[in-house]
Formats: sequence, structure tokens, C-alpha cells
Amino acid sequence: MLRDGHRSRLRERFNRSGFKGFADHEIVELMLTLCIPRCDVKARAKALLNKFGSINAIFNASERELTSVRGIGHATAVGIKIIRSLSMLKLQKSLEEVDVLDDSEKLITLWNARLADKSIEMFEVAYVDSQLHLLKDGILELSCGTGDQVNVYPKKILAAALINGATGIILAHNHPIGDARPSAQDEIVTRKIKYAADCLNIKLIDHIIISKTDSFSFREHGLVF
Repeated sequence: MLRDGHRSRLRERFNRSGFKGFADHEIVELMLTLCIPRCDVKARAKALLNKFGSINAIFNASERELTSVRGIGHATAVGIKIIRSLSMLKLQKSLEEVDVLDDSEKLITLWNARLADKSIEMFEVAYVDSQLHLLKDGILELSCGTGDQVNVYPKKILAAALINGATGIILAHNHPIGDARPSAQDEIVTRKIKYAADCLNIKLIDHIIISKTDSFSFREHGLVF
């Protein structure tokens, strides 16, 4: 069944005021119209929300999980991932290029964009100047693990800081399995890096942990001084 009129009305509403006044299923429906031409996608939008519970969870779902929903094929799943990646890339670039990384909320927003949908544990470091501006090409992926483990090398982190002339560093990694609370090993590694950074007069500003459902800031919990 074709619903070109309904699609046009959704697009006109969006053009007038963005997503203001849209129900969640209408937002997902509008997104699906970009991936699935000339057919009714309302039922598929509602099925996605019923299965995953929220728009964010749909975006964070794997291709296999998405295609388990009736009517969602490979091309549509890839389309959803492309749309999410584009929106996150825009957010990430805006933060990297113009913003001052001066509070944990901004840091969490940045690393949600970079790490929330990763299926393996990754460790990244941001290098900033004395005004907390991100240095050019200042986020480095220093470790990439398998599953839920990653190797971290403090010497490598601090060497890159010295090479780039950074006066501050921000650590971030993800927990692809489980919640964002730090493990005992996370706390040990953070203390080691902070001690080494202090010896070089480099400030450890924060350590952010991202999971698929929540986040954790060492600074906000008093674990970085």
C-alpha cells in the first residue's frame, strides 16, 4: 500500500519545525522512508520501537538485531547505521573543532558519539592545551581490544602528550558489555596514568567510560583530583 501523501505530510512537518511535536514512532517512520521507498513503514517503525524500546537503542542495535525485525532487511539496517553515523559525526566534529572541553557533560556527549555503538572495547585519549581546547587531530585511538578487554600503555599515552605539546589529557573507553561503572582494573590504570602525568606536569582532566546504556565520569565521582 502506498502512502506518499502521509510521507509528504511527515516531511512537511519536519521542514516546518524539525521533530517538535513528533511521536517517537513518527520519527522512526520518517527515517525509514529514507531507506524503504514507496510503501507503508508505520508498522515497521512501531515494531522497531517495541523491540528496542527507544530511538537511541535502535541506533545502537547491530545489523543482525535490526534485521530480526520483520520488514527490516540488510539495506534498511545499513541505512539506519549510516544515518546514525552521520548525525554522530556532525556532533563529534562540532565539539572537536569549536568547543572547549570544560565539563564532563560535553566529554560524555563527545564519547557517546565516538564509542557507544562499538562492539569491542576501545581506549582513546584527547590532548588539550591549557585552555582546554582540543589540539589539532587531538583524539588518538591508542588501544583496540577484543570483546571486553583492552591493553593500555601509560608510557605511550604520555609520549604522545609530549610530542603534541599537550598540557592536559582526557581518557575515555567503552564497556561494550555491561554498565559503565569502572572496574578495579580501570581505577588502577587511571591512577597509574595520573601519577605519570603529574610527574610531567600534565593534568589528567577526566576519564570517561561509555556503555550502550549509561556513562561514568571519574571527575564527577571524585576519582580524579
